Amino acid sequence: MHSSLMEAPLFPRESGQFIAERSQDVFVEDEGVQKVAEMLFTLRHSDDLTASGWKKANPLAPAPTSDQALNWVFVVDTMNFSFWPEKETQQCEVTYKGTTYTGYMTLCAAITRAMDEGIPITDPKYFSQISVDELAHVLRSDNETPMPMLQERHKVLTEGGCVLLEHGGSFRSFISQAGNDAQKMVELIVKKIPSYRDEATYEGRRISFYKRAQILVADFWGVLEARGEGNITNMDGLTMFADYRVPQALVYLGALRYSDALMQTLRKGELLCSGDRREVEIRGCSIWCVELIRERLHKLVQEGGGQSCDINAVIIDFYLWPYAKQHHKEMAHIPIHHTRCIYY
Repeated sequence: MHSSLMEAPLFPRESGQFIAERSQDVFVEDEGVQKVAEMLFTLRHSDDLTASGWKKANPLAPAPTSDQALNWVFVVDTMNFSFWPEKETQQCEVTYKGTTYTGYMTLCAAITRAMDEGIPITDPKYFSQISVDELAHVLRSDNETPMPMLQERHKVLTEGGCVLLEHGGSFRSFISQAGNDAQKMVELIVKKIPSYRDEATYEGRRISFYKRAQILVADFWGVLEARGEGNITNMDGLTMFADYRVPQALVYLGALRYSDALMQTLRKGELLCSGDRREVEIRGCSIWCVELIRERLHKLVQEGGGQSCDINAVIIDFYLWPYAKQHHKEMAHIPIHHTRCIYY
């Protein structure tokens, strides 16, 4: 009998299906899936459901036309994990040009602030060798609460920078080895950069979520689209990015349901370890839920006599994540799970 660890992990979509079919605490709700698909169907012609949603979601990124934009994306996505505060009252905050940001946006603001200060933070020659102290300065907070996991952010950023230097010295030169294929890009990133290997074991199978690797590819696509160069194929191979906010939105919208036991655990604020069965179920079922929403949406478009629909899981994610932020007050009664790790 060969060890399941020798097998290549299932890709995120297959992982999502595998988990959703066996899940004990998280359930995809058919009626809610239909409801969300109908909501997106009514929005299908709006700017919210296009790649141009990218610029809206990334207002702090350099202009897509600048050479730095792609390296900026790499730096941000390599450190794009774990922003939730230990205590709700103690948020890390970064003010940039008069606006104070929290969460993921603190990272974007900090990197852009560093560029304004003349720190070559988007140059792999610099960030592959940045010291912990220099990075602490770049990521400094306005208040007493620092950004969590500084040591881990330092490790993954320098490691990522070294990989870019081995492959032409920029994110563009590195990723070009995968041609135009989004799926191959994800495989390349995961193969070459250890911090992007977002994998777990569930019911004896190796599975994957590849949240940051997929976001990195999606952001690359977003920048190129904004430049009018977007000829990346196989974007449909990407899934939603399994994180904290989107599952909460899916529960709020009735497309996902948590068992009473899981609800209680989360309400108590219990931490789930990375790879915990329940944590894997939340992330896997979120992926599968969005796949089903997308299928249902495409059906509605066909039934309406429409042409094929190019709204993929990435665009749905780019819509649901800001949706969750905008409606956070209405969603406050739905607990968010908490896991400290470098994967999301």
